[in-house]
Amino acid sequence: MSDDSRPSPSGARTAAVIPAAGRGVRLGPGAPKALRALNGTPMLIHAVRAMAASRAVSLVVVAAPPDGTAEVKALLDSHALPERTDFLVVPGGASRQESVKLGLDALPPGIDIVLVHDAARPLVPVDTVDAVIEAVRDGAVAVVPALPLADTVKEVEPRGEGSFEPEPVVGTPERARLRAVQTPQGFDRDTLLHAHEAVTNAVTDDAGMVEQVGKPVVVVPGHEEAFKVTRPLDLVLAEAVLARRRANDGF
Repeated sequence: MSDDSRPSPSGARTAAVIPAAGRGVRLGPGAPKALRALNGTPMLIHAVRAMAASRAVSLVVVAAPPDGTAEVKALLDSHALPERTDFLVVPGGASRQESVKLGLDALPPGIDIVLVHDAARPLVPVDTVDAVIEAVRDGAVAVVPALPLADTVKEVEPRGEGSFEPEPVVGTPERARLRAVQTPQGFDRDTLLHAHEAVTNAVTDDAGMVEQVGKPVVVVPGHEEAFKVTRPLDLVLAEAVLARRRANDGF
């Protein structure tokens, strides 16, 4: 374990919170999504390593399934992780939002920048992590990595989950103004804490909470390999990315 009191090179210390308490129903029955194997290693371990790959990250907090905290601690202990980074496992909540808040509550004093990263995005490159941190260091209170959309998007009138009725199109947003958001999302710690305390309605990402409290959010370039592993086909793609990395980088 590293010395948790040391500052980062910029003087601003960074921690990453990984909510990993979800069941991942779209991947089918079995272990929670974060604990599914990817190239023989749980996705969560890949995600933790992705955060720890940044030399700016001094602490990674994992919000685990409440009944799986001991298992997650054992996983972290049994896999090679950078010695310069500390790790903490806390019980997660019933929702992603609650899990992130529990992770935030576990952060020690002295953390200035907080990353929130999906365990289901195990392959985000370190350059993307560093770009998010750097943007917060430069003064942004909330930063998200994102990619332009390749497909045209239609806004529809939903028919409801499970319905096979045709859905009428009500609009076509201008694609050039849209971005597909990824993680890690980076925040000034106080800003993110305030957002979690003030916003009680369900949201899909932490940047949306910051928007709701009236603070600005900026975008930095994301990466195609930071995709979310949600469905079985995503696992196939992730395995292919890892195979290409091994071939190119020798690991």
